[in-house]
Amino acid sequence: MSTIKGRKISGGKYIKRRKKKSYEIAGQKRIVKLGEEKRKSKKTVGGNKKTFLLKAKFVNLSEKNKKQKKVEIKNVLETPSNRFLARQNIITKGTIVETELGKVKITNRPSQEGTLNGILLK
Repeated sequence: MSTIKGRKISGGKYIKRRKKKSYEIAGQKRIVKLGEEKRKSKKTVGGNKKTFLLKAKFVNLSEKNKKQKKVEIKNVLETPSNRFLARQNIITKGTIVETELGKVKITNRPSQEGTLNGILLK
């Protein structure tokens, strides 16, 4: 017997206990693309603000001697999570981008934080 999604083994339906509250509902998916810097902010619970990135041109590069550099991104090379994202110049956590100093790996979630941080690869 094949199981149908949302059904019990007996064939009965699972009924939701309650609807989702507004803070439990997933928001719109944010895509960070390569291009001229563009940010947006959103009001969150408790009167706070969340800033997220929509387009990025620079990455904050962390060096071993604990210095930060702002470096321009030339190209998106690869995205380990999804190879099709690199073709569309979409930047996510773990994406490897090309800069004038070399290859840089993105270490943060730009769609959540509003900045791009990365470390230099050898």
